[in-house]
Amino acid sequence: MKTALVIGSSGLIGSHLLNLLLESSHYDKVVTFVKRDTGIKHPKLTQHIIDFDKPETYKELVVGDDLFCTIGTTIKKAGSQNAFRKVDFEYPSKFAAFALLNKVKHYLIISSLGADAKSGNFYLKTKGEIQDFLKDCNFESVSVLQPSLLLGNRTEFRLGEKVGAFFMKTLSFLFFGNLKKYKPIEGKTVAKALLRIAKQNNMGFKIYESDVIQEIGH
Repeated sequence: MKTALVIGSSGLIGSHLLNLLLESSHYDKVVTFVKRDTGIKHPKLTQHIIDFDKPETYKELVVGDDLFCTIGTTIKKAGSQNAFRKVDFEYPSKFAAFALLNKVKHYLIISSLGADAKSGNFYLKTKGEIQDFLKDCNFESVSVLQPSLLLGNRTEFRLGEKVGAFFMKTLSFLFFGNLKKYKPIEGKTVAKALLRIAKQNNMGFKIYESDVIQEIGH
């Protein structure tokens, strides 16, 4: 039996993923790293309340088989580019370093369609940089999921996403052929794909674009 590690378990994808992991017979233990108590109780669940800015305090706790990173924010919510990069690059990379030390085999992360370290867009640039960092890590497996616009109910309201989702859903019939990967995708579908990819146990570094995620997680 396996142990799943999760950072970002309270977000749109992470909350769906946590439920799936707790229900799955593939894992007998699920470990989450959170800023505050979520109140979630389950026999399989171990919740570590940590200060993400004090990595030395949780270094020894990152022990398991598969590490799921669904953590993420927006520049607007973070308040600055530096604060955004801390959440979307520094935290995931620090957990990756500890996971390697503690012999975690598979690192799965939510990135974004269009992520590219050479991008002029700071958001996509940062997403690309964490992908490149993980590619250079010596995990047995790294799975990078690049969803398009996410659909679903978040804990916080994001007006831009709501407006974008409305128009993208309305025009979804236009997304076929090479445009298929830009079609909006449900957060729950991405979570299902994460779990199924983890179960496949593929070796090496692999990127899954949104249309492929849709097929795997439908």
